[in-house]
Amino acid sequence: MIEVDVRGLSCPLPVVKTKEALEKNPDETIVVLVDTAVSRDNVDRLARNKGFSVNAEESDGEFRLTIKKEGG
Repeated sequence: MIEVDVRGLSCPLPVVKTKEALEKNPDETIVVLVDTAVSRDNVDRLARNKGFSVNAEESDGEFRLTIKKEGG
């Protein structure tokens, strides 16, 4: 599992860093930590557009997105 902590970063950096992690580790589960709904939505959209499934959980205003290869 790869963890990408992009809390505190402004767009487009959360998407850029998530994209890098997905490209380098396409078969790994990637967990992305974000702290805004906008970043959550943008990272979610990126992952789904690239064929990954996304499970988002919220806790105390922060979000944990678990991204997996579709069907994996």
